[in-house]
Amino acid sequence: MRIIGGRFKGRRINPPSNFKARPTTDFAREGLFNILNNRVDFEAIDVLDLFSGTGSISYEFASRGASFVHLVEKDLRHISGIKKILKELELKNVKAIHIDVSAYLKTCSVRYDIVFADPPYELSWLKELPDLVTQAGVIKKDGFFILEHPRDISFTDHKLFFEHRNYGGVNFSFFKPLDT
Repeated sequence: MRIIGGRFKGRRINPPSNFKARPTTDFAREGLFNILNNRVDFEAIDVLDLFSGTGSISYEFASRGASFVHLVEKDLRHISGIKKILKELELKNVKAIHIDVSAYLKTCSVRYDIVFADPPYELSWLKELPDLVTQAGVIKKDGFFILEHPRDISFTDHKLFFEHRNYGGVNFSFFKPLDT
């Protein structure tokens, strides 16, 4: 796995040998960040990365200068690997939080410009994530939520959905926040 843009562009990241999640492919990350390049000023955004896994999405945002990134992951092995990489990269603006995503959403008082989630594709409540995230009030007024999901699930009928992108087997659906 490598960082595809920003000040760490080309840097290889090696997840722990006991890593068991499915990281977002380089091809899909590159496509996603090409879209975001035209929409956001990376140095002016705050990001929440849910189901962080390897932390690859967080490293991409941090590499591009995001103000701060909070990543949430419940697997202790993954958090340990992420913290090791954060230390190696000396990323002071990224905070790894070891907690279950649903618990974090219930207690979070921070609002983010971008909330990204890459849940396990077999997650039983994956279809509920857009509602859980938008109702949690964690997205700023002009922010949005990006959900990575398998191709056999469609969110185009969701009331807050505004865009879908596909990169091979990786799908991203974009959602606006609830009007507050």
